[in-house]
Amino acid sequence: MSSRDAFSWTVVIAGYVKHGFAEDALTLFYQMRQSNIQPDQFIFASVLPACAKLGDLEQGMAIHHEITRNGFQFDLYVGSALVDLYAKCGRIEKARDVFDKMPQRDAVSWNAMIAGYMQNGLVEEALQFFRKMPERNVVSWNTMISAYAKDGPFEEALTLYHEMQLAGIQPNNFTFASVLPACVEMGNLKQGMEIHKEIVRSGYQCDIFVANALIDMYAKCSNMEKARDVFDKMPLRDVVSWNAMIGGYAQIGHVDEALKIFQKMPEQNMVSWSTMIAAYVRDGLCQEALTLFYQMRRKGIQPNEFTFASVLPACARLEALEQGIEIHEEIIRCDYQFDTFVGNALVNMYAKCGCIEKSWQLFQEMHYRDVISWNAMLSGYAQNGYFVEALEVFQEMQLAGVKPDTDTFTSVLSACSGLADLDRGMEIHQEIIRNGFQLNVSVGSALLDMYVKCGSIEKAHDVFKQMPQRNAISWTAMIAGYSLNGHAMEALKLFGEMELAGVEPDSKAFVSILPACANLGALELGLVEKGWQFFKSMSEHYQITPTMDHYSCMVDLFARAGQLDEAHEFINKMPLKPDATVWACLLGACRIHNNVELGNLVAEQLFKSDIKDAAPYVLLSNVYATAGKWDGTERVRKMMKDRKVKKTPGCSWIEVNKQVHTFLAEDQLLA
Repeated sequence: MSSRDAFSWTVVIAGYVKHGFAEDALTLFYQMRQSNIQPDQFIFASVLPACAKLGDLEQGMAIHHEITRNGFQFDLYVGSALVDLYAKCGRIEKARDVFDKMPQRDAVSWNAMIAGYMQNGLVEEALQFFRKMPERNVVSWNTMISAYAKDGPFEEALTLYHEMQLAGIQPNNFTFASVLPACVEMGNLKQGMEIHKEIVRSGYQCDIFVANALIDMYAKCSNMEKARDVFDKMPLRDVVSWNAMIGGYAQIGHVDEALKIFQKMPEQNMVSWSTMIAAYVRDGLCQEALTLFYQMRRKGIQPNEFTFASVLPACARLEALEQGIEIHEEIIRCDYQFDTFVGNALVNMYAKCGCIEKSWQLFQEMHYRDVISWNAMLSGYAQNGYFVEALEVFQEMQLAGVKPDTDTFTSVLSACSGLADLDRGMEIHQEIIRNGFQLNVSVGSALLDMYVKCGSIEKAHDVFKQMPQRNAISWTAMIAGYSLNGHAMEALKLFGEMELAGVEPDSKAFVSILPACANLGALELGLVEKGWQFFKSMSEHYQITPTMDHYSCMVDLFARAGQLDEAHEFINKMPLKPDATVWACLLGACRIHNNVELGNLVAEQLFKSDIKDAAPYVLLSNVYATAGKWDGTERVRKMMKDRKVKKTPGCSWIEVNKQVHTFLAEDQLLA
């Protein structure tokens, strides 16, 4: 342009701001000042939103001083822009000061103040301002509705939506897109469907923002049929539409459908890839999740903290330490190592891969730890057998003032179980009651398991009876408790009750019930047949493929009933290659029944592999000793020496002043 006046500069500056080029708008404003063009109220009202969008309070205040020098501080448009600037920069008291001094105010001024209060968490002040407005327009209502729908109380968003309609204000596309998330948060699908009808009546069903909100609402309420219907009828779709569909299918476990949508996308963004990776992990398809992550990287898509936090659990479940370390290195390069979400996933990954020291190091380095961080460390120690350390972490967590949740108690009870520390377990039980988690099915099952493993079957029974809901884990824990503590008949009775209650037994339930048959099988021959029935029903009625644990239980069943030849024949017909546990089980029976010949055959199979566990060697030595064949015991001792097999010393725990101390056999520390 050969000649630029104030109007020309205003148009260009306003255009830059409108299209998101706030920094360029400010640069242009200062170029205009250097051109000796005197800014008017319209230029000031156009450039202030640039400062607001950038959060640049310093520049905004400098322009405010210039406005005052030029006498435009009482202009309606300038005043509204100043209110908006200070509100968005968190200076709500300054915004109120400008607002109060304005000689005239319009809906824009009021709306700027309302939005400012809401953005700064001052909900009551925003509502008071809203109620004082001389005349509310659709923007005023939308501002309040969207704020409540985002941060709650969500009921207020719906209340205001209905008030708006009663006031004769017609909702627009922004209204509908704002109120639908409130239905999601409340789980109120019925209300959402009513709003959908109003959207259709208002003609906004093809609006991309409204349609996306509808898809999101239906998907999060697990109604994918309606979500798909909205999606299919959209004349235009953006990446948000596609991602909402992927997330919806993933949420209800339909990974194949999610993948079809993902593959049909014109262009996948980082959210699409991350959602799909998380879906695979949630469905247990961890190898596929890792493959997808590497595909994403090859396509040049940069992962964010959500991506990393989604893929690390795949490494944890696969115990893929090498890949986990690679991803950790990339996290450091991307500077996400101090993100709490990512940090929690890293602590968990290293713990699940057995690198408990690295897990503890990362936990210590975290800038902020939430309850998930503490739970990751707690469960890491407990799952790796560091029960004392797990209890110490729990104590530190309490001292740090972090409120425990159900996962916390599940892990700390596991540590008590590992130590067979009944006193500490009972203390934790009291804390569970104080925190109101005693009726939670996961915590109840963990309590049950703790009492069982500590030998307090009566306490376990009390917990079981008090549980308002029981899942397969609860029933199995109680059955195992009876079986392990010599109450085999009660175990069998409870298994029958579980089936009558409509709870389908899982693989672990059969590992618990078969030993009960074995314990009674030594006394009653009919229990061997009963055990056979249980074993066959696994595959015939429950489609459970027997594992090595189940085969070991059956061998034990035959062995305890004195049917050693049947046990040997059963092993030889196994579809799986028998492991040391199976052979050791039969070898133990050979010792009890003084069957040296079979014991030799079993030992021959057992020692084909260079096993380092001393137990089978000791068993064979006892077989020879029982039969008085001392040359045989000597051969076993020589074999142990040649193979450098050592007996593991006995281990005990004692608690002194709430500190657990570990001692090994022949320990001289107390001497």
